[in-house]
Amino acid sequence: MCRKIFFKIRSASLALLSLAATCAYAQQWEDVGGLTTVSAGGSSFNNLVINNGKYYISYYDTSVMKGSVQAFDGSSWSYVGGSPGITNSYATYNSLLSAPNGNIYYTNQGSGLEVRQFDGSAWTQLPSATTSAINYHASAVSPSNVLFTYSTDNSGSVRRYINGVWEQVGNVGFSNGATFAEMVIGTNNKVYTCNVSGGVRVYENTTTATTSDNWVLVGGNIVDAASASEQYNSDIAIDVNNNLYVAYVSNSANGQKLNVKKFNGTSWIQLGNANFSEGKVQHVAIAVSASGNPYVVASRWENDDFLKNKVYYLNTASQTWEVLGGSFISDGQATYNDLAFDNFNNALVLAYSQNGTKVKRFSLNPVCNNTDPGTNTGDLGCVTFIYNGHDVSYATVRGADGKIWLQQNLGSSRVATSLDDADSFGDLFQWGRWDDGHQLRNSATTTAPSANSPDGLSGISSFILGSGSASWWATNATSDAWNASSLSEITSAVGVDPCKTVGQGWRLPTPAEWTALVGAEGIGNPATAFASYLKLPAAGYRSNTTGGFTYEGTRGYYWSSGTANSGGKYLYIGSSIANPGAGAPRGQGESVRCIKDFSGLATSDIHLNTNSVAVYPNPTKGILNIKTDSSVETVKVTNLVGQNINVRFSQNKVDLQELPNGIYIVEVKLKNGQILSKKIIKN
Repeated sequence: MCRKIFFKIRSASLALLSLAATCAYAQQWEDVGGLTTVSAGGSSFNNLVINNGKYYISYYDTSVMKGSVQAFDGSSWSYVGGSPGITNSYATYNSLLSAPNGNIYYTNQGSGLEVRQFDGSAWTQLPSATTSAINYHASAVSPSNVLFTYSTDNSGSVRRYINGVWEQVGNVGFSNGATFAEMVIGTNNKVYTCNVSGGVRVYENTTTATTSDNWVLVGGNIVDAASASEQYNSDIAIDVNNNLYVAYVSNSANGQKLNVKKFNGTSWIQLGNANFSEGKVQHVAIAVSASGNPYVVASRWENDDFLKNKVYYLNTASQTWEVLGGSFISDGQATYNDLAFDNFNNALVLAYSQNGTKVKRFSLNPVCNNTDPGTNTGDLGCVTFIYNGHDVSYATVRGADGKIWLQQNLGSSRVATSLDDADSFGDLFQWGRWDDGHQLRNSATTTAPSANSPDGLSGISSFILGSGSASWWATNATSDAWNASSLSEITSAVGVDPCKTVGQGWRLPTPAEWTALVGAEGIGNPATAFASYLKLPAAGYRSNTTGGFTYEGTRGYYWSSGTANSGGKYLYIGSSIANPGAGAPRGQGESVRCIKDFSGLATSDIHLNTNSVAVYPNPTKGILNIKTDSSVETVKVTNLVGQNINVRFSQNKVDLQELPNGIYIVEVKLKNGQILSKKIIKN
């Protein structure tokens, strides 16, 4: 997607201009793997999933009259398991998913709801989730690798697979069936089902729910009236912040056109313009990028251009839906669309049937090349890194203080478009903690650990509550520090700086740096904070005693690395004041905005003649970035005993996510012949 370019204009009427609406997409949809058609014969009921840049598709394969699964490894397609046809017989209704541990699951309508698992070497048929007759169904997997299914039997049933046994989740019959069944699970360990029955319905429960824990409608009501015949289906997606999106076809009275709604935490709100397709549509699917950008596909169900498909994206400047990549994608009837976002390669991927299964990809431009902002105030750049287990790209900016800053808060999906833009608020950290999950706005709460300091946090991902300043890290010693680079450096007096995950040189700002910025930018209230080059939103704070949220959309609270007698120092942006030396309990949840420190790069960046090479972040949770002035020819990874390790390398990113934690040697060979070796810690 053409990323937003922001111009800073210091006036009341024009505080922000976005060029997102005028950026042209030069790319076109391209065949993945160079194949016009991936399946060997006709197909239907396509499913598409992406895991770390690897694509998986399942479909009903008419060449063998069974269900088949294929994978694209970055260069070619091959059958998962070695051959087509993994089912016993017909397999029209089916689902496909990839678990965090790498297992692939395939379900289909057979003798009940059949389930198969691929562990990397072979398919294994698991016990059927139900032996009752089913058609529509869906599956999902939790962050802890527990498999869930949702099916039509008993007027709507959800089950989970634990220790070889299927367990009922919540009450049965809650959804009045499962027409157009879909299911997603968030990092908040909530399960969401979506179906059409008297309108689009989304229900929720927890991953640990028992039979006595009833399913409840998200928002307390249906999403909207919707069509439910033929292939007027609906679809659901969830983003990295557990926001829900639903795409659906309106009822006959509204023209059976395409709509998207988003759940705002209280109710379902229209996203963009309503009924935005040119005519009736079928075969709907939706996907959301890691940065929170939604995309939707549908096939036009009209006499002209009969069933050709289109993909739409939301123009955030005009809040209208526009066509991505020209007009129609298919040149004939396209059915059983499915859509997924490839965060590793920053691309949108589409699967559909047109005389066989076709898989096409649209590269969203420009891809972030990790270029720092220029030397002029307001110059922009970008940086890619792994945050909370996801590959993200953030905007960077040269502030009025001359320093390079992130232009968005850690955990946010975009640069602020207003001071109360909720999508720009991001996460709220407790002082001294890192991106362990506690910072999410929907994280659970807990009491302080027995060792109430960073070295006592092992296994704790909840937001810690307590009384007053004693809630978290209660010693409040002014000698404590929030500057460790990795978990291995944690002590009772040192916590990991969450900004270190951004890359070499990135860290939390000091109180003095906040002071310099406030003066240079003229920040004195939330309006001037947003008008600054950093686009600071009023994200509020989270209470260290109740876990509640205060002043969201009206005041800003930004941590620094400094300590205070009361806990930690932060930049407070109130209604008529900006205080960069304020103090608060360390248990209070506040925003984090990172700064780049060039003074420490001499020992971490490596310079080879005129070619500067940086390998970051180190330690890494999985994705390693290589920044260099020269083109990279090859990348070789070895372990400490000298064994070569096969890894994916694409767009100057090395994928180490599937490797065990430990120390590795990464050798980078540039096209000018120079070679760099770097010791990397994977944790």
